[in-house]
Formats: sequence, structure tokens, C-alpha cells
Amino acid sequence: MLSGDPARPAAPLRVTVWNENLHETADDTVARRYPDGIHGAVAAALRDHLGQRVRLRTATLREPDHGLGGEVIDTTDVLVWWGHLAHDEVTDEVVERVRRRVLAGMGLVVLHSGHYSRIFRALMGTTCSLRWRNAAERELVWTVAPGHPIAQGVPDPLVIPAQETYSEPFDVPAPEELVFISSFAGGEVFRSGCAYRRGAGRIFYFGPGDQDYPVYHHPDVRRVVANAVLWAAPGPQGAREPVSGEVPAGWFERGQGD
Repeated sequence: MLSGDPARPAAPLRVTVWNENLHETADDTVARRYPDGIHGAVAAALRDHLGQRVRLRTATLREPDHGLGGEVIDTTDVLVWWGHLAHDEVTDEVVERVRRRVLAGMGLVVLHSGHYSRIFRALMGTTCSLRWRNAAERELVWTVAPGHPIAQGVPDPLVIPAQETYSEPFDVPAPEELVFISSFAGGEVFRSGCAYRRGAGRIFYFGPGDQDYPVYHHPDVRRVVANAVLWAAPGPQGAREPVSGEVPAGWFERGQGD
């Protein structure tokens, strides 16, 4: 039977969820919020949404090779990355290993403060800096590409009651596909869902997800991350074709304004 035969089940996507795991080990409040670590919460989201379509493993900073040795990276279809405190501790060797695999076709999903990770900066070629403040304000994540696979099943807007505020200017290349823009209670706006291609690999950056808030328990945030993993996946498994671009009844039509 040919590998492309639709009668043959696709092999599970091999997904590695990476996290520094430093906030959770140093701060009891964060540990209570994420008892299995941020990586555990993200992995659980993927398991809940994608089930048997994925084979999951997690890796953290303090493991040998940061848990991203050659065998791990060579057998990863999509890498999900969360970092904050220790970007500069990630070694040159690991950054280059991940970069080469992305160029060869591995997907990369970068979350929240991972915008400043060495691997994201290496792939973007810019500082990836932004403005921020932390005032526990509401974030509205607006879908600007309703036909994009990552937006499938995501409410518009996606409402996060309290979150760290990110704001433009965001020093990244213009996204090849801009999927989400966020607005915050203080008036800031931010390109919070940015899709890129580098070599044969697909990269998605998603802004929500600070350690001080239970954002990775939010059902709609979890859906976005799962959709992003499918979109970033190499080969026929990925949700590559756009879905209907029909825009559902929006925020104003539903009367949910302030």
C-alpha cells in the first residue's frame, strides 16, 4: 500500500514540548498554577485536542542537552517552545541543531516570552523585542485571518480575562500570514499570531501565556496551540488547507461589549 493511500492511517505526529521549568521550581504560586509545569499543561492541551494524532514528549532546560539531543530533535516533527528566564543559557549547539531541523522541515511553535529565545531570534534575524507591562489586564485576541487553519474553531475575539500586556512595536519581520492581533484594556495592540516559513519549516508565534496567569488552562488558548501544531507539521498530516473564510457573528453582534 502506498504511503499516501488514504486508507492507511497517518503515523502520529511526534511533538516535543520544551520549557525552561524554572518558574515552576522556584515559585510556589506558579507551581500551584502549573503543578505539572507549563510544559505539562501544554502537552495536556495537545493530548486533549489531538489524542492519538500525536505522540508527545516533554523536555526542560536542566536536562542534558536541554533535553534536545540529536536523537530527540531528529525524531521531532513539531517543537513547541516556552522560555523566559534563561534564554541565554541555551547553548549554541542546541540552537544550531534546532535551526537546522526547522530549515529541513520540522515545525516550530513559539509561545509568549519565547519571542526572545535564541532560536526564534536566529530564525527571524531581528531582535524580536517588544514593549510590555504586567497589570493583569484583559486581552482580546482578534482573528484577522478567519480562513486560516490555526483559527479554526477559535472564538472571535478570544477573551483572556487577565494577562501580561504585550505591545507594538514588535521587532519581527512582517508575518507571512498574520492570524491574530491582540488588544488590551490599556489600549495597546500587538501582533499576537504570526506565521512564517523558513526553509522547509513552518513557524508560528502565539503571544498569550505568561507564567503569572492560568492562560494554558484556557480552553480556547489550548485549541490555538493544538491547531498550530497541526499547521506546522511537515508532510500530509498537517492541516495545510484553509477552512471556510466565513466570518461568524462577531463581538459587537453578540452584544458582549463593555
